[in-house]
Amino acid sequence: MKWPDGPQTPALLQSINLVVNPLKYLDKCAKYYGDIFTIRFLSYPPVVVISNPQGMEEIFTANPKQFNSGEANRMLPRTFSGDSSLLVLDGNLHQRRKRMLTPPFHGERMRAYGQLICDITKQVMMQWKIDEPFHVQPSMQDISLQVILRAIFGLNEGTRFQHLKKLLNSLVNLLSDPWSASILFFRTLQQDWGPWSLWGRFVRLRQQVDEIIYAEIKRRRNDPSLLGEDILSLMMTARDESGELMTDVELRDELMILLIGGHETTAMSMTWALYWIHHLPKVYENLMVELDTFGSDLEPTAIARLPYLNAICQETLRIYPTVIFTSYRIVQEPVKIMGYQFEPGTFLSPCVYLTHKREDLYPEPNHFRPERFLERQFSPYEFLPFGGGNRRCLGKAFALFEMKLVLATILVHLKLVLADLPPVKPVRKVVTVAPSKMYLIPTEEKVSTSNTLVYR
Repeated sequence: MKWPDGPQTPALLQSINLVVNPLKYLDKCAKYYGDIFTIRFLSYPPVVVISNPQGMEEIFTANPKQFNSGEANRMLPRTFSGDSSLLVLDGNLHQRRKRMLTPPFHGERMRAYGQLICDITKQVMMQWKIDEPFHVQPSMQDISLQVILRAIFGLNEGTRFQHLKKLLNSLVNLLSDPWSASILFFRTLQQDWGPWSLWGRFVRLRQQVDEIIYAEIKRRRNDPSLLGEDILSLMMTARDESGELMTDVELRDELMILLIGGHETTAMSMTWALYWIHHLPKVYENLMVELDTFGSDLEPTAIARLPYLNAICQETLRIYPTVIFTSYRIVQEPVKIMGYQFEPGTFLSPCVYLTHKREDLYPEPNHFRPERFLERQFSPYEFLPFGGGNRRCLGKAFALFEMKLVLATILVHLKLVLADLPPVKPVRKVVTVAPSKMYLIPTEEKVSTSNTLVYR
């Protein structure tokens, strides 16, 4: 089999580049080798990276039996997901689990969380002080984590809520820079040398989170009256075609993906959006014209339909998608992609980031320009921030809904300006691409009534 060209540097150096500075390295590879090339990651087979919409369509529309994605994810360090989550399932098992998990994230179930999202955003905003800079990323993480905790567990403020929130924050912040996050990608670094070692701290924090999750599952199994409309309750009562419920381990594994991936990626996207909105005056002005029609009376479903706000969210997810690659596909039977014949065992990796930076699709791709999403509609092979094919993220609609409501709630209540700091750049954070430190300064309260916001 003929492999597409790619860098010839040792796998170790390629691995370090992909972990520490993935965007710069991928840009360089695309410049030299085009929209299909081969890279090598330490301890794994060669990976064929694809960023051409034709290749994306050939992969996403192929018979799912031609590829295994779950098997590929099983080969990666399962630091959060465990062995039975949707992430590592294939074939009929994957389809069955996906059908069980889809209802809580769509339709009326999702819209029911609209007012909750707005209320949590206001609570976090009350911590900000006029004329004092605040670090945007932790605030967005706080909002997103509270939303996901309350949506998943139905927990209100209380000891269990605060304890789980603190543990999850500690777990994510432990891997907040590229070098510490490298333990997720290199098995040799995953050594527990006690509570003072990085991996040792990670394992102990994860264990404490697991204990809370399993205790909550047990509590509800023992007392069905505790089951409600939250996502965990819906997952616990969902049955497959055979009438089988999910096991405790299966529930735990799915919850960890939702808790870690669901809040971290959305928080990073909201942080990026606030940066671009306040970095580009024209974008801010256009958005405020759209939002000003609502005053301070935000109706969640109406906000979610605003075209320019939607375009800002899409452009945010285009220019720096939080997830660089979609799920790996391992070829199961000979397949032809973009003229190359790939044999069983080949790893294929559709690259979201490089597809979103194609000049032929997005002229001046490094410029933030929401209007491009008002001028034309992009296919699911050209714009794919949530992956594609049968591995598309289940939380897509919920993430976009939350993102729009949080941005709108902040902007209609406060006038913010960027603090005068070094330019914001993309950096590796856990499994996402986050903005470097960015501060905003509240300069003016747009609303100041007893039933909205009270600032200190």
